[in-house]
Amino acid sequence: MTIKEHAIDDVFGINRELPLNYVERESADNVLIDNLSRGQHLVIYGSSKQGKTSLRKHCLNPDDYIVVHCSNKWNLDDVHEAILKQAGYELTVSTMKATSGKQKILAKMKAGILGAMAEAGAESERSSEESTTKSPLELDPLDVNDIISALQRSKFSKYIVLEDFHYLPIETQRDFSVALKAFHENSRLCFIIIGVWLEENRLSVYNGDLTGRLLSINADKWRREELEKLILDGEKLLRINFSTEFKNELLESCYESVFIVQETCYQCCIKNNIFRTQADIKEIGSRDECNELVSQVVNQQGGRFNSFLTQFAEGFQDTELEMHKWLLYPILISETDILERGFKQAEIRNKLQDVHPRGAELNPGNVTQSLQSLTSLQIKKNIKPMVLDYDQTNLRMSIVDKSFLIWLSRQDRDELLDLIDLPHDQQFSPQLTL
Repeated sequence: MTIKEHAIDDVFGINRELPLNYVERESADNVLIDNLSRGQHLVIYGSSKQGKTSLRKHCLNPDDYIVVHCSNKWNLDDVHEAILKQAGYELTVSTMKATSGKQKILAKMKAGILGAMAEAGAESERSSEESTTKSPLELDPLDVNDIISALQRSKFSKYIVLEDFHYLPIETQRDFSVALKAFHENSRLCFIIIGVWLEENRLSVYNGDLTGRLLSINADKWRREELEKLILDGEKLLRINFSTEFKNELLESCYESVFIVQETCYQCCIKNNIFRTQADIKEIGSRDECNELVSQVVNQQGGRFNSFLTQFAEGFQDTELEMHKWLLYPILISETDILERGFKQAEIRNKLQDVHPRGAELNPGNVTQSLQSLTSLQIKKNIKPMVLDYDQTNLRMSIVDKSFLIWLSRQDRDELLDLIDLPHDQQFSPQLTL
């Protein structure tokens, strides 16, 4: 029997392409596939490195969509222009100004795209098709109606994927949420928006008119059975067996992070000199080895997490209350099970009133304002991926980087408190409402 060989990089670890041991999830893959044809915008959300992009790649054919990777420096017009470019337009700046005060742009279809469109049409229609699309369109990049008209004129019909939507400035996210309603009502265009947050209705909070016009898909949840299958499928592809103790320890300590599972399995293979499919089945891994490797994986990001703490604690500028620094206090003194559930706004306020030097002067507005700006602060500080998120619907601050969660569980908390000049205190263990 011929054994098909696979490289370890195609199975475990983090890859640009879909891993060969990709596991379909009923809560994510099935929901996405079932709703692709409903004409709604789709939002795929969850923590960092939980398989959001892989989900999109698995469920859609590459020819079915275009991808726009969002930037933390973009305004609404930049998003619109990026969409037009990916849809096949060449853009130049016009000498004319739009009513918005923004310089208009000239949009012209690229030659290759134009030729493909002509081939798709009947011979008798080709000349009129070419003359229509060859003349540049003069557009206001801030006007969603102009963007819709340009895409319709080019007969564009693919899904538009906006990756890293959470990196856009908050004001741009709000503006685009308003534009999404127009895309839904005035065209058949559908967007797939991918972002790092745990709030199901994030875009509907920005624009209530989107209720019923978009569907949110939670890509954060990985059941133990799904992670077990991920490991099992990888074992079969490489003809190896991780010991039962190794697998149990990994599944118990990964906090449902598919990244930690994939990377720990990868490191275990490398440590045991397994780089591709084995001729003879080999058993590897132990409980102690798993513990060591998980620590190794999360400690590789220790510098990034220490930098996050110091940068976040600095806030936007020096202030008397130093609210962003104090938002880190409940995080740095809490047990992991509480960190997994997050902190309600009222609980944070009550605790800070007890320990903050100006606690008696703190009011709900101080805490609310700092919580609502924590995403903007991380964007400004160029913190990638995001570590914290604030759910404005449920008024809850959460950790959205599971590696940070595991890293925290293995650190000396007093040292971290000293790092950002916060006092040592007893455990903060509020009774959270789930």
